[in-house]
Amino acid sequence: MAALALLVSGCAVGPTYQRPTTPDSAAFKEAGDWIPAVPADALERGPWWSLFKDPVLDQLASRVEVSNQNVAIAVGAYAQARALVREQRASLFPSVTLNGGATRSRSSGNVTTGVAGRTGNNYQVSLGGSWEPDVWGRLGRAVDSANAGAAASAADLASAKLSAQGELAVNYFSLRQTDAQKALLDKTIEGFTRALEITQNRYTAGIAAKTDVLQAQTQLANGKADQLGLERSRAQFEHAIAVLVGEVPANFSLPALASWTPVVPQVPVGVPSTLLQRRPDIAAAERRVASANEQIGIAKSAYYPSISLNASTGSGASRVADLFKAASSVWSLGLSAAQLIFDAGATSARVEGAEAGNAQAVARYRQTVLAAFQDVEDQLSATRVLQSQQELRRQASESADLVEQQVLNRYKSGQVGYTEVITAQATALSARRALIQALADRQTTAVALIQSLGGGWQPAP
Repeated sequence: MAALALLVSGCAVGPTYQRPTTPDSAAFKEAGDWIPAVPADALERGPWWSLFKDPVLDQLASRVEVSNQNVAIAVGAYAQARALVREQRASLFPSVTLNGGATRSRSSGNVTTGVAGRTGNNYQVSLGGSWEPDVWGRLGRAVDSANAGAAASAADLASAKLSAQGELAVNYFSLRQTDAQKALLDKTIEGFTRALEITQNRYTAGIAAKTDVLQAQTQLANGKADQLGLERSRAQFEHAIAVLVGEVPANFSLPALASWTPVVPQVPVGVPSTLLQRRPDIAAAERRVASANEQIGIAKSAYYPSISLNASTGSGASRVADLFKAASSVWSLGLSAAQLIFDAGATSARVEGAEAGNAQAVARYRQTVLAAFQDVEDQLSATRVLQSQQELRRQASESADLVEQQVLNRYKSGQVGYTEVITAQATALSARRALIQALADRQTTAVALIQSLGGGWQPAP
């Protein structure tokens, strides 16, 4: 019977899985000639954040994988999925049970016949086994479905790590940008203070009007108010970083750097088809399609009879000492089969439901791929534009600095009013802050591009 079951075990029902087709292109539209279109092997040589050459960021990012609670949730989900695989795989093997029991009973006597009642003991012990051969592939498909689910959970874990690490990098760079903005504003306020002193002296000497002093005071007060706003933003970024590395904000701090020299790495970009292997969210969506495909076969197996093999051996006796004597032993072998005759269409409904679920999974997979292509194109476009913007911001800042100095000199000599000084100083400050913002935007866009390319993650075979 076992040989017969193995012989027909190749009769698995249901569709054979094939990876769904997805839209593709030979190259990214926004890549252009500004970045080499080579395989992104640089991202595989170590943690991707090391491309930014910031030792503080390196130290913080290494803590995310260990201490971040969102990552810990994904780790638990992956462990749960692996346990489900082991549970499903166990169903392919026979189950063995050992049973034992003891009873004491008494039969009533018969007064008419004079037969007295009897009291007796009965002891039983048996070893039994059962096995459901996977004739129609239901159990095997359940194992394959669980394996696909575990692979999807592994990809989800990689996505959680990549998301947390990317969020950390963006918050860290934003904090450093805030430090740079504050250092710039501190220096600018020193200039505003000197300008107020000059204006006050000119007013005392009767050269300048009172309105010049009031304008200088207003500008200085606004600058100090901006300082406080930067302090608030920095505190929020620092608190966010603390949570990302699994610490209470009260116990975490990052000192400001004396100078900030941002590094914007040249992120290598491969052909679009590499996204199908490099992005964990795409891998997770594809594995869920495979799992949904197996559910169709599991549902269709209900159309066919279920077969099981049973065997047992044991003994029964009135005394424990007689349990293991040959005269008291019994054994049995059995084959059973059951075929569903009528269920009012429940099985066909389950099959249709599984097929619909598979169609949904395929659509989600293709949508994930399309969104990934869009994400990369967006970041490539942003990277190209921001690189050009930074150079223009630098030119604007240098020109505004010269204008500010010239207008202040002309004011000292009485050639222009203080309103022109205020305008020149505000323009120069805005240009300097815009330059710092452009540098920070290039860094955060590089992080987003690395994330859109899948970071340094590679799926298991």
